[in-house]
Amino acid sequence: MAKKAPRRTAERILEVTLDLFNRFGEPNVSTTLISAELRISPGNLYYHYPAKDVLVNTLFDRYEAALNELLQASEGVGDVEDAWFFLHTLFELIWQYRFLYRDLNDLLSKNRRLETHLQALLSRKEAALRKLLTGMERAQALQMDADSRDATATSMVVVLTYWLSYEYVRDPRHALEPDNAQQALLRGARHVLMLVMPFLEPTQRAHLQALVTAYAVPAD
Repeated sequence: MAKKAPRRTAERILEVTLDLFNRFGEPNVSTTLISAELRISPGNLYYHYPAKDVLVNTLFDRYEAALNELLQASEGVGDVEDAWFFLHTLFELIWQYRFLYRDLNDLLSKNRRLETHLQALLSRKEAALRKLLTGMERAQALQMDADSRDATATSMVVVLTYWLSYEYVRDPRHALEPDNAQQALLRGARHVLMLVMPFLEPTQRAHLQALVTAYAVPAD
């Protein structure tokens, strides 16, 4: 049986860095720790990524590209079930790069590139969620005026952006551990959709309640 070709060092560095950032928080992970975890010399690490910010920015670029692709799917949302799936998928992506949200204020204070790009991402998230709400209205799943749509889209983005921080404050020792991911993401998706609940048509409101029950989201 032929041996698999070894993964490129640059890719391995990114994978390990992402894992360490997610587990311990970006401020608590040094390039020395990354090198030790990979069992490579610091010089080898710096050859591929000359500074820690380069690692952060490269990981962010991957997140941004995946998020931009996912946000395009908001146009295809027509009912509560579509919205549930879309939001849960969005939360899964956020979880995959959760260090960005866990250490948001720290990263923004020292990385100008992230500051500007995250501002643009907020705008794209809001635009995508307005499209989601417009699509649901077009499909007669809900009714809301333009002002309510704009305010609700903004509120949905706020919950999406700070949900993991909320989970972390509730249980700092365990909230961001992989074993707790599924319930944390389900709670987040539920709370985002609850912002839409007052505007849903009766059958859609009942369907949302059925989804919450079916996925056994625990009460907060």
